[in-house]
Amino acid sequence: MSLRINDEAPNFTADTTAGEITFHDWAGDSWVVLFSHPKDFTPVCTNELGYMAKLAGEFKKRNTKILGISVDPVDSHVKWKEDIKDVSGHEVEYPLIGDPELKIAKLYDMLPAEAGETCEGRTPMDNATVRSVIVIGPEKKVKLQLTYPMTTVRNFDEILR
Repeated sequence: MSLRINDEAPNFTADTTAGEITFHDWAGDSWVVLFSHPKDFTPVCTNELGYMAKLAGEFKKRNTKILGISVDPVDSHVKWKEDIKDVSGHEVEYPLIGDPELKIAKLYDMLPAEAGETCEGRTPMDNATVRSVIVIGPEKKVKLQLTYPMTTVRNFDEILR
Protein backbone atom coordinates (compact mmCIF):
# COMPACT_ATOMS: atom_id res chain seq x y z
CA MET A 1 0.00 0.00 0.00
CA SER A 2 1.34 3.43 -0.95
CA LEU A 3 1.93 6.29 1.43
CA ARG A 4 -0.39 9.18 0.54
CA ILE A 5 -0.91 12.81 1.47
CA ASN A 6 -2.67 13.08 4.87
CA ASP A 7 -1.74 9.51 5.84
CA GLU A 8 -0.12 9.17 9.23
CA ALA A 9 3.64 9.11 8.76
CA PRO A 10 4.81 5.65 9.79
CA ASN A 11 6.61 5.55 13.13
CA PHE A 12 9.94 3.76 13.41
CA THR A 13 12.96 3.39 15.63
CA ALA A 14 16.32 3.91 13.94
CA ASP A 15 20.01 4.33 14.56
CA THR A 16 21.16 7.82 13.53
CA THR A 17 24.26 9.97 13.73
CA ALA A 18 22.61 11.54 16.82
CA GLY A 19 21.88 8.16 18.46
CA GLU A 20 18.76 6.04 18.38
CA ILE A 21 15.48 7.83 17.75
CA THR A 22 11.84 6.83 17.74
CA PHE A 23 10.51 9.02 14.97
CA HIS A 24 7.23 10.29 16.43
CA ASP A 25 8.86 11.03 19.80
CA TRP A 26 11.84 12.73 18.14
CA ALA A 27 9.55 14.86 15.93
CA GLY A 28 7.50 16.06 18.90
CA ASP A 29 5.26 18.95 17.85
CA SER A 30 7.55 20.06 15.03
CA TRP A 31 7.24 19.83 11.30
CA VAL A 32 9.78 17.42 9.79
CA VAL A 33 11.54 17.41 6.44
CA LEU A 34 12.61 13.80 5.88
CA PHE A 35 14.86 13.62 2.88
CA SER A 36 16.73 10.71 1.44
CA HIS A 37 19.72 10.06 -0.74
CA PRO A 38 20.72 6.89 -2.60
CA LYS A 39 24.27 6.40 -1.33
CA ASP A 40 26.83 8.16 0.85
CA PHE A 41 29.64 10.10 -0.83
CA THR A 42 27.69 10.76 -4.04
CA PRO A 43 28.65 14.22 -5.39
CA VAL A 44 25.17 15.69 -5.86
CA CYS A 45 23.91 14.46 -2.48
CA THR A 46 27.06 15.71 -0.76
CA ASN A 47 26.21 19.20 -1.98
CA GLU A 48 22.54 18.82 -1.08
CA LEU A 49 23.26 17.74 2.50
CA GLY A 50 25.67 20.63 2.87
CA TYR A 51 23.05 23.03 1.56
CA MET A 52 20.47 21.68 4.01
CA ALA A 53 23.03 22.22 6.79
CA LYS A 54 23.32 25.83 5.62
CA LEU A 55 19.51 26.23 5.77
CA ALA A 56 19.10 24.43 9.13
CA GLY A 57 18.66 27.67 11.09
CA GLU A 58 15.93 28.84 8.72
CA PHE A 59 14.05 25.56 9.13
CA LYS A 60 14.43 25.79 12.91
CA LYS A 61 12.84 29.29 12.88
CA ARG A 62 9.82 27.61 11.28
CA ASN A 63 9.56 24.85 13.93
CA THR A 64 10.87 22.32 11.41
CA LYS A 65 13.36 19.54 12.06
CA ILE A 66 15.56 18.08 9.35
CA LEU A 67 16.14 14.34 9.13
CA GLY A 68 18.26 12.68 6.46
CA ILE A 69 18.25 9.01 5.50
CA SER A 70 20.30 6.73 3.33
CA VAL A 71 20.50 2.97 3.07
CA ASP A 72 24.12 3.13 4.21
CA PRO A 73 25.03 2.46 7.87
CA VAL A 74 25.59 5.20 10.44
CA ASP A 75 29.38 4.67 10.58
CA SER A 76 29.52 5.57 6.88
CA HIS A 77 27.38 8.66 7.53
CA VAL A 78 29.79 9.82 10.24
CA LYS A 79 32.70 9.70 7.76
CA TRP A 80 30.57 11.33 5.08
CA LYS A 81 29.68 14.24 7.36
CA GLU A 82 33.38 15.18 7.41
CA ASP A 83 33.45 15.15 3.60
CA ILE A 84 30.26 17.23 3.42
CA LYS A 85 31.81 19.87 5.68
CA ASP A 86 35.01 19.92 3.58
CA VAL A 87 33.07 20.29 0.33
CA SER A 88 30.28 22.65 1.42
CA GLY A 89 31.78 24.49 4.37
CA HIS A 90 28.70 23.60 6.44
CA GLU A 91 28.56 21.09 9.28
CA VAL A 92 25.68 18.61 9.21
CA GLU A 93 24.19 18.76 12.70
CA TYR A 94 20.82 17.21 11.88
CA PRO A 95 20.55 13.42 12.27
CA LEU A 96 21.22 11.03 9.41
CA ILE A 97 19.43 7.69 9.64
CA GLY A 98 21.31 4.53 8.81
CA ASP A 99 19.02 2.11 7.00
CA PRO A 100 21.28 -0.76 5.88
CA GLU A 101 18.40 -3.26 5.96
CA LEU A 102 16.25 -0.96 3.78
CA LYS A 103 13.38 -1.11 6.26
CA ILE A 104 12.61 2.61 6.51
CA ALA A 105 13.15 3.21 2.78
CA LYS A 106 10.52 0.54 2.10
CA LEU A 107 8.22 1.76 4.90
CA TYR A 108 8.16 5.19 3.22
CA ASP A 109 7.83 3.76 -0.32
CA MET A 110 11.28 4.93 -1.37
CA LEU A 111 12.22 1.43 -2.57
CA PRO A 112 10.04 -1.40 -3.85
CA ALA A 113 9.42 -4.41 -1.60
CA GLU A 114 11.52 -6.60 -3.91
CA ALA A 115 14.62 -4.40 -3.47
CA GLY A 116 16.19 -6.93 -1.12
CA GLU A 117 17.06 -6.64 2.55
CA THR A 118 20.54 -5.16 2.66
CA CYS A 119 22.50 -2.19 1.38
CA GLU A 120 25.51 -4.42 0.69
CA GLY A 121 26.51 -4.38 -2.96
CA ARG A 122 23.93 -1.77 -3.92
CA THR A 123 24.90 1.10 -6.19
CA PRO A 124 23.37 4.59 -6.33
CA MET A 125 21.50 3.45 -9.44
CA ASP A 126 19.98 0.52 -7.50
CA ASN A 127 18.74 3.08 -4.98
CA ALA A 128 17.63 5.69 -7.51
CA THR A 129 14.16 6.00 -5.99
CA VAL A 130 15.72 6.83 -2.64
CA ARG A 131 15.80 10.52 -3.62
CA SER A 132 12.69 11.71 -1.90
CA VAL A 133 11.58 14.61 0.25
CA ILE A 134 8.65 14.04 2.60
CA VAL A 135 7.25 16.88 4.68
CA ILE A 136 5.41 15.74 7.80
CA GLY A 137 3.22 18.03 9.88
CA PRO A 138 3.20 18.33 13.69
CA GLU A 139 0.20 15.97 13.85
CA LYS A 140 2.39 13.32 12.11
CA LYS A 141 0.51 13.51 8.79
CA VAL A 142 2.24 13.46 5.40
CA LYS A 143 1.85 16.91 3.86
CA LEU A 144 4.13 16.68 0.80
CA GLN A 145 6.01 14.00 -1.12
CA LEU A 146 8.53 14.61 -3.88
CA THR A 147 10.68 11.99 -5.56
CA TYR A 148 13.45 13.17 -7.82
CA PRO A 149 15.30 11.37 -10.60
CA MET A 150 19.06 11.15 -10.22
CA THR A 151 19.49 13.75 -12.98
CA THR A 152 17.65 16.46 -11.04
CA VAL A 153 19.06 18.48 -8.17
CA ARG A 154 16.58 19.14 -5.37
CA ASN A 155 15.58 22.72 -4.65
CA PHE A 156 15.60 23.05 -0.86
CA ASP A 157 14.91 26.78 -1.06
CA GLU A 158 11.53 25.82 -2.50
CA ILE A 159 10.95 23.30 0.30
CA LEU A 160 11.78 26.03 2.83
CA ARG A 161 9.36 28.42 1.15
